[in-house]
Amino acid sequence: MASLTPPAMQLDLFGFDDAPPAVSDIPTRRILLGNQVICYALRRSKRRSIGFSIDRDGLRITAPRWVTLADIDQAIRSKQRWIIDKLRECQSATAQRQAQQITWRDGATLPYLGSPITLRLRRASRAMVTFDETSRELTLLLTGDATEAQLRSRTLKWLQQQAASVFAARMPVYAERLDVRYRTMKLSSATTRWGSCSMRGTICLNWRLIHLPETLIDYVVAHELSHLREMNHSERFWAAVESVYPDYRTARQALREQALNALPLI
Repeated sequence: MASLTPPAMQLDLFGFDDAPPAVSDIPTRRILLGNQVICYALRRSKRRSIGFSIDRDGLRITAPRWVTLADIDQAIRSKQRWIIDKLRECQSATAQRQAQQITWRDGATLPYLGSPITLRLRRASRAMVTFDETSRELTLLLTGDATEAQLRSRTLKWLQQQAASVFAARMPVYAERLDVRYRTMKLSSATTRWGSCSMRGTICLNWRLIHLPETLIDYVVAHELSHLREMNHSERFWAAVESVYPDYRTARQALREQALNALPLI
C-alpha cells in the first residue's frame, strides 16, 4: 500500500485558498465509525495529502487522485476520535446559532461592531435605512408592510455596506505597516473562514466581521495582509503579524471562543 502524507486535521479559519465548494456539489460516501454511520463529501484534487475539513455541513475530505478509496477509509478510521468530536462540536454550535435567529420586528437587536443595536420599523413616504450612533438604533423606513425576507434583505445590505467601508479604511493602514501591496479587497460570505488571501493579492474578508469589535477586525486584516509576506503559517508569518498586531494571540483566541457561535443567523 502506498504511504500517505499525514492529513491536515485542523479546521483553519484563516487559510489563503478560496473557500471550498459546497458539500452538495461533491459526491457523498459513507463509512461506519464505531456504531455511527458517518457521511462525508469526497473531492479529488492535485494536493499531495489527504485533507480533512469539518463544518456545519459535515465532513469534507480532499484527497489526491492517486489515493485509493480503501486508503481514504483507513485515514478516516485513524482519525476517528477527532472526527466524531469535531462533528459533535459543529452540531452543538449550529444548535446555538439556530437559537439566535433574529425575529424581524420592531425592537429586535443584533450585534454591530461589538455591541448591540436596536432595529426600528417606521412608516415613511420613502423607503430608506438610517442609523443613529447616539441611540444605536437602526431604523428601516418603510412605505408599507414588509415581509421578514424584505426586512432581512435591507438590514443585510446595510451591514455589508458598513463592512465594506470599515474594511476599506483599515486595509491601507496595515498594508502600509507591513510594507505590502494588495490587489483588491472583496467581501466574503464563507461559513468557516474569516478571511483569505490569494497569491495574486486578493484579500477576502467575511462581512460578518462587522458584528465584532474593531480590535478583532483589525486582527483579521493584519492576519490576511501578513500572508502577502508569508503564504503559510510559519514562525516568520506569525512574526509578521506580531510586528503590526502585538496582542494577536488574545485576538485569535477570542475569535475561536466566541465569534462563530455568537453571531446571529442573518
